[in-house]
Amino acid sequence: MQYSFNIKGDDFVFAQSHDINASYKDLGAVCDAVRYLKASSALAVLDRVMSKQSAIAYRRHNKRMGSRHELGGSKGAYPVKAASELRKTLVNAIANAGNAGRSGADLVIVGASANKTRIERRYPSKGSLTWGRGMYGMSAMNHSDIEYAKIEIVLADEFSENLTHNMKYFIRKRNRQGAQQKGKAAPKKASAAKKQEPMPSKAAKPEEPRPVVISQKA
Repeated sequence: MQYSFNIKGDDFVFAQSHDINASYKDLGAVCDAVRYLKASSALAVLDRVMSKQSAIAYRRHNKRMGSRHELGGSKGAYPVKAASELRKTLVNAIANAGNAGRSGADLVIVGASANKTRIERRYPSKGSLTWGRGMYGMSAMNHSDIEYAKIEIVLADEFSENLTHNMKYFIRKRNRQGAQQKGKAAPKKASAAKKQEPMPSKAAKPEEPRPVVISQKA
C-alpha cells in the first residue's frame, strides 16, 4: 500500500481504509481532533462524538455551521458516521501494533489524514440514459454523486527519535492541554461534592430549669 506519510522507520505502525462512503470533509475534521493524541485518548474522544456528548471543531468547510458553547464559540458539529469510520481504522492500527509486539493503546497518533479518492455518478433508473433512444423516461433535472474517501492513521512512540521537531512540539502541546483540562475539572468536582454534603443539624439546647420562688407570708 502507498501512504502519504513520507517518514520511514520501524517505529511507525500504519493502517488504512479505502472506499469509505462518508464525507471527506467530516473525516478531515475528525482527524484534526485526534491527531497527536494517545490512541486510548483518541478512542475516548471518538466514543463521545458517536454518543453526541462532545462536538468536533471545524477549522474549514464550516460555512453556515452553528457555533457551539462547548467549543468556546467555535463552529462545530457531531460527525457520527465519520467518527465511526475513523474508529474502525484506529482499532485496526492498534491491532497492527499488537501484532508487532507493541502496546498500541500507549502509542501516539502522529499521522491522521482523510482524502477523497473517486466519485461515482448516481443515475436514475429511467433518466438521461433512456431518453432519446426509443425508450420511455424523462431526463433527470439534477444528479447526485457518490464520493468515496480513504483514511490513513500512523502510530508511533511518543519518545521516538524518528519524530520531527513539529511532531514533538504538538505532542507536548496536546499533553499540556489535556493536563490543564483535567486541572480545571478537578475543582468543579470537589465543589459539587461539597454542595452535596448534608448540612450538620444543630443540636437542640437543653432547657435550663427555672428557679422556684417561694413566697414567705409575714
